[in-house]
Amino acid sequence: MDILVRLPAKSLVRFLCTCKSWNDLITSSSFVSTHLHRNVTKHAHVYLLCLHHPNFERLDDPNDPYIEQEFHWSLFSNETFEECSKLIHPLGTEYYRIYGSSNGLVCVSDEILNFDSPIHIWNPSVRKFRTPPVSTNINMKFSYVALQFGFHPGVNDYKAVRMMRTNKNSLAVEVYSLRTDSWKMIEAIPPWLKCAWQHLKGTFFNGVAYHIIEKGPIFSIMSFDSGSEEFEEFIAPDAISSSWGLSIDVYKEQVCLLSSFYCCEEEDMRKYELWVLQEKRWKQLCPFIYPFHYYGTIGISIDNELLMEIRDFPRGVADLHLCNYESKQVLKTGIELAVIKYGEIEFLFAITYIESLALLNNY
Repeated sequence: MDILVRLPAKSLVRFLCTCKSWNDLITSSSFVSTHLHRNVTKHAHVYLLCLHHPNFERLDDPNDPYIEQEFHWSLFSNETFEECSKLIHPLGTEYYRIYGSSNGLVCVSDEILNFDSPIHIWNPSVRKFRTPPVSTNINMKFSYVALQFGFHPGVNDYKAVRMMRTNKNSLAVEVYSLRTDSWKMIEAIPPWLKCAWQHLKGTFFNGVAYHIIEKGPIFSIMSFDSGSEEFEEFIAPDAISSSWGLSIDVYKEQVCLLSSFYCCEEEDMRKYELWVLQEKRWKQLCPFIYPFHYYGTIGISIDNELLMEIRDFPRGVADLHLCNYESKQVLKTGIELAVIKYGEIEFLFAITYIESLALLNNY
């Protein structure tokens, strides 16, 4: 077991055919948990999950909406940044989007979410997936849908949180449990959420979904615990006055806000201000000064490094760099991300992915 637990998921899946005792061992809950725990604690079998163009010398026009732009979701080595494998949707769907990754599982659905978009919980490492049932709680159409996914250690379950709004600001929140394979409508919506507000970005950490919301001139962070089903609101620091360059992520096991703006002190430089949420209060860390040609931050890696981009607008791609927040060291990965546009909405995607055997034993 001490040998097998060190191996990548692909090898372990092959070894299921070796003999019955190996099959029983590898598919046991204890082995799946031990394998995952080792990968997480030692940062073993870690990848960057990125959305990119397979051919970076494209001749098409990124400003022409009628030209089809091919792109792929792929896993890149977290050490060498070489492409390891392309992800093929479990049902063969050509275009899809990833709405969260946790312990080797990813949540995939339509590129543009609707209230009835199909959702799949998928482990590409072992080629297993679960399709949640269609919710029976929805009796109206929603104009806006947000989806987040992750593991809740407090209840030992994977959760998908779907937040939906209508044009008249009616709000509905649903939670899917992988353990029970069912949806639950959240009835108790706090009064401070029953008003006009604009959803910005979100993240999922330790079973809690966090969303940046803008209510007039005020920015706040809405948290929803998918286990206790409780909402909380955290008003953003007064220094945050614009949604441009504003993002939310996890830094050193703490939820954090990152805000980017032009640095007046140094010419041709930008500044990142980072606040971490500690004991329900925001604590500001030292600002991060970086060259102006960096367009922005996509997220934070498992090694607590900023995932930053240098945008190439004519080609519709962005060069991915890793920046150490404390040492200020910058590492070019050579990965070119795709810039996907839907009208005025655009997004890039790069997150950490850790292999696991989750779903191999049907959970």
